Amino acid sequence: MSEKKGKVYIVGAGPGDPGLLTLRAAELLKKADVIIRDALVNPAILRLSKQDATIIHAEKRCGEHKMPQEEINQLMLKYALEGKMVVRLKGGDPCTFGRGGEEAYFLAENNIPFEIVPGVSSLQAVPAYAGIPLTHRSAGSVLTVVSGYESKDNPGANRLFSSCRHSRDKGIHDGYIEIAADNREPD
Repeated sequence: MSEKKGKVYIVGAGPGDPGLLTLRAAELLKKADVIIRDALVNPAILRLSKQDATIIHAEKRCGEHKMPQEEINQLMLKYALEGKMVVRLKGGDPCTFGRGGEEAYFLAENNIPFEIVPGVSSLQAVPAYAGIPLTHRSAGSVLTVVSGYESKDNPGANRLFSSCRHSRDKGIHDGYIEIAADNREPD
C-alpha cells in the first residue's frame, strides 16, 4: 500500500454527447489511473483515458445492479489507499439523482481526498436540444425537480421545501410539502 493517499474525482460525464463533456472532466480522464464508470456513460468518452488506465464497469440500472453500491465504494477506497488517481465517472451530473453525494460522504467518512466535478445533466440538455427553455421570464420563472425514487433505507426522506410567491402584495410565503412515497416497485 502506498504511503500517500490517492484522490477520487466524482465526475459527471454529461448526457451522452461527448461534445458536452466538460473540459475539467476530459483533463481528469487523461490523467486517471483508474476509471470506475456507470452504465449511462457513453463509451466514446473513454477514448480520452490514458492507455494504461484500469477501466471498471460498475453498471447499475433500475432494478438491475451488476455491482452493488457498497462494492463501488470499496473499489474507490482500495485504489485511493493505493495512491491512485481515481475517476468515478457518472452519467449526467454526479449529484443530480446520481448518488454522487452518497459517494462523497463515504469518501469523507474514510478520510479520502475527493473532488466533485459537475457534469451537464440531461435535465437541462434534453429540453435545450429540443429548443425548450426550462425557464422563461414571460412564461415560467420557477423550476422544480423531483425524483421518482427514494432510498429504501430511509422511507419518507423525500420532502420538497419550496418558497411560493403568492402575489406582490402578500410577498413570499415559505411552504413545506411532504411528498407521499409508498415505496412500491414500478409496474
